[in-house]
Amino acid sequence: MQIEIINKEKKIAQIKTDELVIKDVQSALDIIATIRYEYGCDAMIISKASITEDFYNLSTCLVGEIAQKYVNYGMRMAIIGDFSQYKSKSLHDFIYECNHGKDLFFVQDEKKAVELLG
Repeated sequence: MQIEIINKEKKIAQIKTDELVIKDVQSALDIIATIRYEYGCDAMIISKASITEDFYNLSTCLVGEIAQKYVNYGMRMAIIGDFSQYKSKSLHDFIYECNHGKDLFFVQDEKKAVELLG
């Protein structure tokens, strides 16, 4: 896993990897600790592919648990990817609500992620 700091003023960490990084709540907490204490950032960008598919299934409650941890620990996150493949109306409603908030964003590209986190 490679972590790159982008936007030096706001210190946003971007995780660049082809591997699955967030598999469960504990791995999500580990990422928060790494980003905050090793890189000094309170915002991060991650690829949709680096997060387990269970995250996008609302019935697993994983997205809610992880989102709550990120809010509690003050870590803002943007997930980059194409979310149109998911047919769940509930998930699309959740994504819509998140994108109108200030902590968790689901976006198409890095430029939009930096704009929302910066």
